[in-house]
Amino acid sequence: MSEIRVRFAPSPTGYVHVGSLRTALYNYLFARHNHGKFILRIEDTDQTRYVEGAVENLLNALKWANMDYDEGPGKDSDDGPFYQSQRLDIYNSYIKKIIDEQKAYPCFCSEDRLKKMREEQTAANMPVMYDGFCRNIPVNEARKRIEQGDKHVIRMKTPKNGITKVNDIIRGEVEFRNELIDDQVLIKSDGFPTYHFANVVDDHLMKISHVIRGEEWLPSTSKHIILYDFFGWQIPQYAHLPLLLNPDRSKLSKRQGDVAVEDYIEKGYLPEAMINFIALLGWNRGDDQELFTIEELINDFTLERINKAGAVFNIEKLQWMNSQYIKSMDNDSYLSVAREWLKKLEIQDENEADILIAVKDRLTTFKDLRKETTIFFREMADYSNEAKEWILKSESKVVFKVMLKEMGHYSQLTLEIFKQLMQDVQKTTQVKGKNLWMPVRAALTGELAGPELPMVIDIFGKNKVEKLLKQAIEYRG
Repeated sequence: MSEIRVRFAPSPTGYVHVGSLRTALYNYLFARHNHGKFILRIEDTDQTRYVEGAVENLLNALKWANMDYDEGPGKDSDDGPFYQSQRLDIYNSYIKKIIDEQKAYPCFCSEDRLKKMREEQTAANMPVMYDGFCRNIPVNEARKRIEQGDKHVIRMKTPKNGITKVNDIIRGEVEFRNELIDDQVLIKSDGFPTYHFANVVDDHLMKISHVIRGEEWLPSTSKHIILYDFFGWQIPQYAHLPLLLNPDRSKLSKRQGDVAVEDYIEKGYLPEAMINFIALLGWNRGDDQELFTIEELINDFTLERINKAGAVFNIEKLQWMNSQYIKSMDNDSYLSVAREWLKKLEIQDENEADILIAVKDRLTTFKDLRKETTIFFREMADYSNEAKEWILKSESKVVFKVMLKEMGHYSQLTLEIFKQLMQDVQKTTQVKGKNLWMPVRAALTGELAGPELPMVIDIFGKNKVEKLLKQAIEYRG
């Protein structure tokens, strides 16, 4: 078996879509599983859509996701350069070859003519495709018009008889009638190649063995196979990935939630959780396991286990996964990440480590640190409506007063002392269970849920606990 070589070939047109990250991941996993090469190629030939900073965003997203590529920008090899805008001479040499063989031709049609053609085809319920108006212009005439500066593009001369078959690893054999395959533009009027032409030339020259990409490219694959045939090149194996869907099964879009990888980085998701989550958007191992290390994914990943059907992007599942990954972090790793987030949130405290450990199991993402640590950074409690109800219960006042009195026997409040204190309060008041613990939590934190109360007390210290109990008694009036 020849070397497995796959590529991730995004266009720098803005943010990094989560669908693009999944495409990159599946290529990466396939390469690593098969001890092959993972190549990054920047498809920047559409200068009208180029966005400044998009390449940097892309490289940062791959670095964040710990997806190292073997060849690409900054890792040049004999197959570079890896920016298509730096490969124009290569494309020009190959387009000349198929023009000379009359497998491609210049098209001089104006935008107005093409617009009118499309409108007429639509009105007649015909397939919208080029009508071949310039397809049979004599070579000498075409050359003369080019020399005199007539604006033109280069189109492929698609065969109009027979069928073109695509053998797809995920979808099986897919057939396209050649008469319905457009004479695709290969070189635009600005001299830059279209995606279709540059893609085929580069995949061949970079010795790509498998093309793994989204299913939206499946209809174009017939054109790509025809181009491979024009050049007499070996066709790579194809695998077209299922669409990502919103919960209502419409195509994933920004209208129904975040679709940019940058958004999830900004919200404090762990790369390990995101990788685990998107790996399961279309692929499964054949069992019920949901949490995978990257080593497990590499070991188990095959293209044959990818589904044809669209995969629903369930944000609740991602949130659950991220919380599980945070809980499973050892404290040193967790504190390292959490402290960076405290800096971003401009939060400082001498009990920083204890506070972070106290809220660890409460976090869905690291951005939740602001909300979950609030109780530790305010002098007085801010009661929720539910907390007020518990504070105002008839037995709560006596609990607060007895607790204050019993605290007088201790010079400080530690975890062990707090446990003994609550036993003393229970014995004196005969209040126990939720009726004992919930009013105390409500008085000290202002909420009915939060970190374990003994940990909260240990961080607060005796003076703050006394102050908060007095606030609750005063609130009752």
